[in-house]
Amino acid sequence: MERFQTFALIAVIGVAGSLGVQNAAAADASKAFAALESVEDISLSPDGHRIAFIAPLGDRGNALYIADVEGEGEPHRILASNGDPDRLDWCHWANDKRLICNIYGRDKLGGAGDIYGYSNVVAIDADGANVTKLSARRGNNSLYLDLRGGSVIDWLPSDDKTVLMTRSYVPEARVGTRFGSTKEGLGVDRIDISSARATPVEPPHDDSVEYITDGHGQLRIKGVEGLIGSTSSLDPVIRYFFRAAEGSGDWQPLATLDTRTDAGFNPVTVDAASNSVVGFVKVNGRLAAARMPLATDAQPTILLERPDVDVDGVLRVGRDRRVVGFSYATDRRVAVMTDPKLKAMASALSQALGGKSVYFVDSSADESEWLVWAGSDVDPGQYFLFNPAAKQLRPLLSDRPELADTALSPVRAISYPAADGTMIPAYLTLPPGRTDAKGLSAIVMPHGGPSARDEWGFDWLAQYFAYRGYAVIQPNFRGSSGYGDSWYRDNGFQSWRTAIGDVADAGRWLVSAQGVDPAKLSIVGWSYGGYAALQSAVLAPDLFKAVVAIAPVTDLALLKTESQRYVTARIVRDFVGNGPHVTEGSPARNAAVITAPVLMFHGTLDQNVDIEQARTMKDALSDAGRRVELIEYPDLSHSLASANARADMLARITAFLPH
Repeated sequence: MERFQTFALIAVIGVAGSLGVQNAAAADASKAFAALESVEDISLSPDGHRIAFIAPLGDRGNALYIADVEGEGEPHRILASNGDPDRLDWCHWANDKRLICNIYGRDKLGGAGDIYGYSNVVAIDADGANVTKLSARRGNNSLYLDLRGGSVIDWLPSDDKTVLMTRSYVPEARVGTRFGSTKEGLGVDRIDISSARATPVEPPHDDSVEYITDGHGQLRIKGVEGLIGSTSSLDPVIRYFFRAAEGSGDWQPLATLDTRTDAGFNPVTVDAASNSVVGFVKVNGRLAAARMPLATDAQPTILLERPDVDVDGVLRVGRDRRVVGFSYATDRRVAVMTDPKLKAMASALSQALGGKSVYFVDSSADESEWLVWAGSDVDPGQYFLFNPAAKQLRPLLSDRPELADTALSPVRAISYPAADGTMIPAYLTLPPGRTDAKGLSAIVMPHGGPSARDEWGFDWLAQYFAYRGYAVIQPNFRGSSGYGDSWYRDNGFQSWRTAIGDVADAGRWLVSAQGVDPAKLSIVGWSYGGYAALQSAVLAPDLFKAVVAIAPVTDLALLKTESQRYVTARIVRDFVGNGPHVTEGSPARNAAVITAPVLMFHGTLDQNVDIEQARTMKDALSDAGRRVELIEYPDLSHSLASANARADMLARITAFLPH
C-alpha cells in the first residue's frame, strides 16, 4: 500500500476529441434521463493502446467504435446495427488486430406470433474488414430450428489466433441421398478467428447446456439439463460432470443444482492450479462462495459467507478470467478482494475518486494498463484508463453525458416497519436539495423480478422522479432475493400477500413517518414491479392515487398458459404454483376492486412478459368501468430500449401522476 501513499496526487489526463469531457446537458429532463447509456460495452486491446466500445446509434440501434486511448483522432465506427431486430450485445478484443462480437435479436415466428430470440458470434478486424461468422452454420435441410449462436468460453491466453466456443448443431437430412449430418446439441469447438475453421474439442450432446474450462484451454466441466420424461419441458435440475486434469477421459459426476431453489452447487470457474472449481452453495439458507475439488463425492469448502445476505458475485480479471474476489450487497455492494495487488489498487482508486464504487473492467495483456469504471448514486458512471506504475488516471467515456450538468439526488439506505413489525430495507431518494419529504408528492417504486432486489447506486427512473420533485422509495420487500431463503419465502407470486403488503406499507410509512402528501401518493413499477403496483391497488385500493405499470404480469394463470409454448413450462408452472393465490393474486382477476386510475406501457416484442398480460388487464379494467390507458410500443422488448419511447413514457407518466 505504500506505493500509493501519494495517490491523491494522481495525474488526471484529459482525452481529446469526442473522448474528452462530455457535458452536453439536455434541455428537456425527460429526454436527458431517458437517453440510453452511452457505453453499452467496452474492452481494452491487449497492448493497451485502443478501446472498443458499443454506443447507441439512432433510436434503437447501436454501433461498435474503435478509439485510441491517447485521444488521437475521432473514434472510428466499424460495425453497426439498426436494432430492427439485430443489436450488438458485446465486443471483445481477441488480439490487437481482431475482435469477436455477439449479435442478438428478437422476432416473431410463425402464424401464432411467438417471440423468439437468436444470436450469432462474429469476428471482425479493428478497421472493420473481414467480418466472419464463428457460430455454427445452418443448412437448408436442418430438421428443426436452433437459434443459439454459442459463446466464447475460453480466450486461450497462450494463443491469440483461436478461441474455444460452444456451438449448437442441428441434424440435417437430404431427401434421396445418404448425405447429411447427425450432429445434435451443444458442443465445444476450437475456432480459428480469421478463417472460422473449427476443430472439435467436445462433440455436441442434445442435453448439454453449459461447459466450463480452466481458462487455459482445458475443458473441465459439463452441465446437463434434459427434458422430463416424454414432455418437451426442461428438467429444473442441472447435473454437472467433471473431467480429469489432463482434459481427457470420461465425464464423472460432480454436483447438481436445482435452478428453482439454488439447492446444490453452482460452478462458476475452474482453478487449474488447485484442480478445483469455484462457485456458490447454500449455507443456512443463504448463498456463499465455495471451492470444491474436481473429484467424485467431493465436498465444498466455504470461502466467504454472510449471516445477513447472499454472497452472489465472483470478481474475475485477465484473459484467463482468474478469480480475484467476491461481492455481496447489504445496503451497498461490497467487493472482497482476494488479490492483494488489486485490493490495494481498488482502495486507492476509490479514495482518489471521492469514495466512488470502483470496478476493474478489463486490462492489457501484461496488466500494465487497466480499464476502470467508477460511479455512485449521484454519478451514473465513467470509464478511466489507469496506469499503476505511472499513477495516471485518464478519463475516457461517461455513461450518461446528457446528465453531466443535472443536479442528482443522494440515495439513502433506510428501513421501515411492515404491518407485522418486520423492518423492511429500502432506498429513499428525495428531490435535489431536500433533506426531508414533508409535504412532497411521493412514489413507491417496487423492483422487478421478483427474484431480484434493488441496490444502492444510480437509478435513472428514481432519479428522474426525484428531479421532478417526488420522494421515491424502493422497497426490498419480502419475496426479494439476496437476503436468503427466509426473506425470499415462496417468491413474490406465491407469497404475494406478504410481498405486496410490504410494498403497500412503504407508502403508508411515507405518509405517517415522512409526512408526504397522502393525496399525492402514487406507485410505479416495471415487470414484477408493475405487477406489484397493480396488485397493491387491489390489496389497498384507497392508498395510491395513481398506478403506473410497465410491462406487468397481470394474470398468473395466463402466465402459466403462455409458458406452455416453451421448454421452460414446468419451471414457470412450479414457480407460480397452484392454489387460491393464482386467482387472488392476479390483478386482472380483481380489477373491479381497483379505484385509482391506471396507466400501462408495454412493448409488442416483449419476450419476458407477453403483451397479452397488459391487454388482459386493460380489458378487465375497462369492463369494470375503471379509468385505464395502455400505451403500446411496436417492436420493442421488455426493457423498452429506445430513447424516444422512454422519453415519451416519462412525459406521459409526469402528466398522469398527481403533483
